[in-house]
Amino acid sequence: MRVAVGSDHGGFIIKDAVINAIKEAGHEPIDFGTMNQDSVDFPDYAEKVGKAIINGQADRGIAICGSGVGVCITANKIKGIYAGLISDVYSAHQGVEHDGMNVMCLAGLIIGPRLAKELVLSFLGAKEMDGERYKRRINKIKQIEKEFSK
Repeated sequence: MRVAVGSDHGGFIIKDAVINAIKEAGHEPIDFGTMNQDSVDFPDYAEKVGKAIINGQADRGIAICGSGVGVCITANKIKGIYAGLISDVYSAHQGVEHDGMNVMCLAGLIIGPRLAKELVLSFLGAKEMDGERYKRRINKIKQIEKEFSK
């Protein structure tokens, strides 16, 4: 799996741990930056992650900022991106399995490298569940997206 990673300066503190966890899980990280702790704008990096998925360059994405909130809001503005702010292992896999989450958003200033690794492994190890109720719910999300993306 190809995994797009984008981080602002606030998320930079855990970005290496995220990239290393992706590699450890046997997947290919695509690093969209930032490459240092100089101040940058989080929407630019969330957009890069989302676009990589939409254009087929990546299968999933991980967007990181200080709180995780800004990248999550930004990523969810992109049609076809289903991002969740994740801080626990259960939600990291459940968001994929039940909700079709394709971008995991992390809070670089809140979670440390060890938890970031566990979240990445849980997120990448998850697969969408095939049950009818999950498909029905995801289709409802897509209908809402379609209605409000006119």
